[in-house]
Amino acid sequence: MRTVLSRPDFRLLFGGLLASMTAESILLLALAVWVKDLTGSDGLAGATIFVVLAPRMLAPLVGWFVDRYPRRPCFVVTNLATALLLTPLLAVRDAADLWLIYAVAAAYGLSNLTVGAVLSRLVRELVPPDLLGEANGALQTARQGLRLIGPLAGAGLYVALGGWPLAVVGMAGFLVAAVVVGAPRATTRPGTSSAPHPGPGPSPAPGPSAVLPGDGVGHRPRWASELLAGLRHLVGEPALRRALLGYGLGSLVMGFTESLIFAYVDRGLGREPAFVGVLFTVQGIGGLVGGLLSATVLRRVGELGALAVGVALFGPAALLLAYPNLWLGLAAVLMAGLSLPLALVGLHTLIQRRTPPELLGRVAAAAEAAVRCPQAFSIGLGALVVALLDYRLVFASVGLATLLAGNYLWRGRHLSPPPGPPTGPRVPAQRRASEQRQTEVDARTRTPDALRHS
Repeated sequence: MRTVLSRPDFRLLFGGLLASMTAESILLLALAVWVKDLTGSDGLAGATIFVVLAPRMLAPLVGWFVDRYPRRPCFVVTNLATALLLTPLLAVRDAADLWLIYAVAAAYGLSNLTVGAVLSRLVRELVPPDLLGEANGALQTARQGLRLIGPLAGAGLYVALGGWPLAVVGMAGFLVAAVVVGAPRATTRPGTSSAPHPGPGPSPAPGPSAVLPGDGVGHRPRWASELLAGLRHLVGEPALRRALLGYGLGSLVMGFTESLIFAYVDRGLGREPAFVGVLFTVQGIGGLVGGLLSATVLRRVGELGALAVGVALFGPAALLLAYPNLWLGLAAVLMAGLSLPLALVGLHTLIQRRTPPELLGRVAAAAEAAVRCPQAFSIGLGALVVALLDYRLVFASVGLATLLAGNYLWRGRHLSPPPGPPTGPRVPAQRRASEQRQTEVDARTRTPDALRHS
C-alpha cells in the first residue's frame, strides 16, 4: 500500500476520495434516521436505502456516458453536481417534505454509480497493472475505516444539530473531492497505463473510441448496441462471467442478513435493537483488516481467488450466527467484515485488468448493477422471510449458499492466475541493445580461438 500511495497522482485521487467517502459515510445512515424522525415509520426509513440503490437500473446508460468523456473532468463535474443536489435538504422542515429527502437520495445514488464507473477508469489510468490490487486495497481500507466512525458521526450530528448540518457537511466533502482531484498537475509520464491483462475468451466488443465517423456506411454501432457493450463484455470474458455469476448468486442471499441481524439481536441475544450498532462497529474492524490484507491475498491467489475467499468467508460467519451466542456473534460479524473488501478488491481488479479502457466505464457500471440489484432484492425479500421462518434456519441456509458460491468461484481461479514474481530489475531498452551488440562482438572475437581448440 505504501508503494501505490507514493505515486503523486494516485495520492491526490486518494485524498479527494477520502473527502467524498467521508461525506458518503455520514449521509447514508443519517438520511434514514431523518426519515424515521419525521415519519415514525421503520418502513419509510428503510425505503431510503432502496431509493439510493434504484438508479443501479440505469447502469448501462451511466457507463455509456462515462466512456464518452474524459475521466478527470467527469469525476470533478459529478462531485460538483452532487454537492449542488444536496441543497434541497436545507429546505426540509417536516414530514410533508419527505419527497425532498427521497429525491436527494435518488440523485445521490445516481451520482454514486457514476463516480464508481469513473473511478475504475481513473485508477486504471494512474496505476500500472502490477499495483492495481494495492490501489483497490487502499481505497477499500479507507472506505471500511470510515464505516467505523461515519454512520455514528452522522447520526450524532443529526441528533445534536438537526438535518441541515448533514447537507452542509456532505456538500463540503464533495466540493473538496472535486477541488483536490481537479487541481492542475504535471502531465503523467507516458506508459503509466498499459493494455489490459490478456485472458482467454473472445475479443472484447469495440467501445466508443473504436467508432469510426460514418460516410453513410454502417460503421457506427447502433446506440442500443453501445449501451449494452459493457454487459456483452462481462458475458463474453470467461473470468468476468464466472466472477459475476458467483458473486451475484452470493449477493442474492447475503442481503437477507440485513433483516436477520435484528432478529438475531432481539430473539437470540435478548438485547435492544441499538446493540446492532455494536455489531456493525465490530464488522467495520473486520473490514479494515480485510482491506489491509486484500492486496497480499490477491497476489497469492489471483483476482478470482481473492473474490472466492471473500465470498466463502461469509459462509462460516452466517453459520455461526445460526447459534445465538455473544462471543460467537462477535467472531461472526468480524469474519463477515473481513470478507467484504477481499471480494470487492478481487472483483474491481479483475474488471480493470480484463477490460479495454474504452469499455471500462460501461463494464464497471454493469458489474455494479449485477451485484447490487440482487442484493437490493434480497434485502427486501429478507424482511418477508424473517417474518415467516426461524432466523436460525435462514442464517444456516445463507451460510451454505455462500460456501457453494465461494467454491464455484475458487474452482475457476485458473482463469485469473496470480502474477508471477518479478524476474529482475527492468533494463532500459538502449542499455539492452548495447549489451546485445557487445555480446555479439565478444562472440565473434572468441570464435577463431574456439575453432583452433576444437
